[in-house]
Amino acid sequence: MDWKMFQSLLSGVNKYSTGFGRIWLSVVFVFRVLVFVVAAERVWSDDLKDFDCNTKQPGCPNACYNYYFPISHTRLWALQLIFVTCPSLLVVMHVAYREDRERKYQLKHPEGAKLYDNTGQKHGGLWWTYLLSLFFKTGIEVTFLYLLHLIYHSFFLPRLVKCDVSPCPNHVDCYVGRPTEKTVFTYFMVGASAFCIVLNVCEIVYLIGMRIYHLVHKGSKKFPRDRCKDEDCSECNEPVTHLDSKPGSRPGEEMPALAPNLSFKC
Repeated sequence: MDWKMFQSLLSGVNKYSTGFGRIWLSVVFVFRVLVFVVAAERVWSDDLKDFDCNTKQPGCPNACYNYYFPISHTRLWALQLIFVTCPSLLVVMHVAYREDRERKYQLKHPEGAKLYDNTGQKHGGLWWTYLLSLFFKTGIEVTFLYLLHLIYHSFFLPRLVKCDVSPCPNHVDCYVGRPTEKTVFTYFMVGASAFCIVLNVCEIVYLIGMRIYHLVHKGSKKFPRDRCKDEDCSECNEPVTHLDSKPGSRPGEEMPALAPNLSFKC
């Protein structure tokens, strides 16, 4: 895996993300990718070599190891990181599609007309794409956590396992190398994955909440009275007849007509 290309890909998504999305990217890079590359791969690099069994039966240690460790932790985590970041490609591809449409639109309308105010702004179809990517990432995280729990029995690695699979002659005791270290890293990666799930859920709630807020308050924006002379009155909620009313007068209250001064001095 080319981690530099992986990093540049996710960094491109960063400018289209919300605050929760940027925190999610930081957690993925610092607490998952870097820990995986720097430490986790080395911890599990000699799994089979450190897996000792009290028998010399050919093929028995390999059979027991494959039975208790059907999928390597490192390969499972690498697959999880790849799948959990793939939905971010949907956002990048959608923004690229918008930019291409904007370019073609400006070629047909050379007067400076724009199809999008901002191609990276999350509204319309891009909002739905971003929201679906969050659901996909959350579902992938939960699925891999369930698989890890199902395969490795609550993420715990014991020191001693008893094996009786073929071709072992009877119950064989096998010892796992550095079980405490592997258990600590397993819990750490599981905790980072759970924290990413929480961030995804918070971002989903934030996006939906802000969308509902904008829909409820759509068209209720009011301009200050001192700006009404400069703004289009169709965008102001105050009727035109109220714009020039004196301070302290109530809306809808007509100004009293001023009687002409008919008195003359002798």
